[in-house]
Amino acid sequence: MPERYIKRSLEPVLRRAVREFPAVVLTGPRQSGKTTLLKRLFGRRYRYVSLEPLDVRMAATEDPRGFIEMYQPPIIFDEVQYAPDLLPYIKEKIDADRARYGQYLITGSHNLLLMEKVTESLAGRAAMLKLLPLTRREADGRPDKKLPWEIQKPTHDKKSLSTQRLWKEFLRGRYPELVVHPKRDWALWHSAYIQTYLERDVRTLRQVGDLTQFQNFLRTIAARSAQLLRLSDLSRDLGIAVNTAKAWLSVLEATYQVIVLRPYFANVGKRLVKTPKVYFTDVGTLCYLAGLKDPEHAAAGPMGGAIIETAAVSEIYKTLVHRGIDPRMYFWRTSAGMEVDIVVESAGMLVPMEIKLTSTPRPAMAKSIRAFREDLGERAAPGYVVHTGDIRLPLGGGVTALPFKDL
Repeated sequence: MPERYIKRSLEPVLRRAVREFPAVVLTGPRQSGKTTLLKRLFGRRYRYVSLEPLDVRMAATEDPRGFIEMYQPPIIFDEVQYAPDLLPYIKEKIDADRARYGQYLITGSHNLLLMEKVTESLAGRAAMLKLLPLTRREADGRPDKKLPWEIQKPTHDKKSLSTQRLWKEFLRGRYPELVVHPKRDWALWHSAYIQTYLERDVRTLRQVGDLTQFQNFLRTIAARSAQLLRLSDLSRDLGIAVNTAKAWLSVLEATYQVIVLRPYFANVGKRLVKTPKVYFTDVGTLCYLAGLKDPEHAAAGPMGGAIIETAAVSEIYKTLVHRGIDPRMYFWRTSAGMEVDIVVESAGMLVPMEIKLTSTPRPAMAKSIRAFREDLGERAAPGYVVHTGDIRLPLGGGVTALPFKDL
């Protein structure tokens, strides 16, 4: 029996890119579904070659020109970060037949060295797309569902979602394998994933020498998820240099493990905090690294607020990325402590959102959004207080209480 396939929001964007560019580069974290997606859409017409096996990698590295001649397009080269020296020779082949679109489909699990090579070799010749773990709308079979502020006449999703089920979803995360196989032990899967990530992705990067210390850094980042990330404090706690912490954060960002949210600045005459906030791309990764094992502990424990905020940031970010859009997401915080958790730039407007660990939203929870809208004036769109309950209602001042399941 074939494994269930989950339709991805990126599919129409990917099909269009293949029709309009000689090459398409699809990056994203390990196990996000890149290979499955490309094989599903193009497997009948394209030959598939993985560059991860050692013998294939050696052949591609030792004789890249001969390797490219052996594997003529249309072809899928999977995990090209293992043989980045192929890219200049792919460029040669493309330039010999520039009008032929969809020649090469290339994947990579990180974009640190890969993107540098792509920029050098395939600038103007390749569409750059990202595939991240599943959004909730993809997992629920509604990949085209709009975001709340894109809907002219808001409708309430009547599908009930118990608090227990919501937090179980957070603990599991949304890597495709865990969604397709709901009975799989999620903790065991995440343990193996982190080990594979460390051994195969991180070990190859020159910025990381001590894997054990890097794993401690990873867990420390998890403990500070959704908080202001002061690298000087983190470095002191771990006993590493600030520059090392900066380099390692760049590694996490380049391998799509974290989303770095930076503050939104505007001329509002107030001092604004410049420190960034960091969220894990997959909320299940966060829960695993934080040592959470049951829904009740996750919901009631000290990480509860960070988990629901991570889930909201991740859902919006992945939804936009899977449309082929570079998300413009920020947070807003004044030196006086007034804060809006998420600010999304959409159609020239700024959509403010507060994320609350409550099933009972109240008007007082919209105070910071009202302050943001007052300061930003006409640029500020109506805002939302996202919560864990089922009720949708106005909170005054252009703010709506929105259930997380409707996000």
